[in-house]
Amino acid sequence: MTATLERIGFMQGRLSGLVDGKIQAFPWDEWREEFSRAKALGLMRMEWTIDQERLRENPLTTEPGQQAILALSREHGVRIPSLTGDCFMQAPFWKVDAVVRDALVADLDLLIASCSRIGIEFIVIPLVDNGKIERESDSDTLKRVLLARSEQLARRNVKIVFESDLPPRELARFLEAYPADVFGINYDSGNSASLGYDSDEEIGAYAPRILNVHVKDRVRGGTTVPLGTGNADLAKTIRLIERSGYKGQYILQTARAADGDHAGALAKYRDMTVRWIENAAR
Repeated sequence: MTATLERIGFMQGRLSGLVDGKIQAFPWDEWREEFSRAKALGLMRMEWTIDQERLRENPLTTEPGQQAILALSREHGVRIPSLTGDCFMQAPFWKVDAVVRDALVADLDLLIASCSRIGIEFIVIPLVDNGKIERESDSDTLKRVLLARSEQLARRNVKIVFESDLPPRELARFLEAYPADVFGINYDSGNSASLGYDSDEEIGAYAPRILNVHVKDRVRGGTTVPLGTGNADLAKTIRLIERSGYKGQYILQTARAADGDHAGALAKYRDMTVRWIENAAR
């Protein structure tokens, strides 16, 4: 149980009240408290979130904030191995003109350096919703900017993981342009369920490139719902991921509690995920 539990983390904000009614946003008022709340649930991993709004005020990107994060992490035994860059979806540098792009790419460089300082290994770049690649020029810009940072990423021990809505074989082809030592996939079970993708085909197409996993359930063509109530076959998907040789973490990016008991909901989802991982080993 303990070894399995050590692999399970949660998306920052899931142990706080909703911010402006959003399912996911940086919890400005409660981010410090989430460390002790996570410890109380036996969760030893947190995936940080960052929005474009106030990006340079986020504790992750300031020196005093970084010191506070490291101190809280040590005090409560909660690691931060990954960051979800919602900022990239809100303001994708690959879809704007050159003048705006320079400022957004400077934000990317700041995040790479900031992650390196506090030991964050994975930066999730969502190529979905507003960040979706729609033109060849989007793909070319993304590739040019990121490949130019390959050496910097390797030196700082930071990897970029893409969250994408591309069909399995297309996603595998897309990744061929990106070196495997610093680029990979963030597999999101809810997004795949919403798109109607088959997890056998997905895992078969790109399993070795999966570096991070978001545990989520969604209705086909619809929104996030409590685990086990949507179209994601999580028992099967986690079994396939585990048997492909994946040894990494599972981040609970789950539906919010309708009754406000966010810790209770997360505890339930934690136990479900432990069971799925342990059953996969049988």
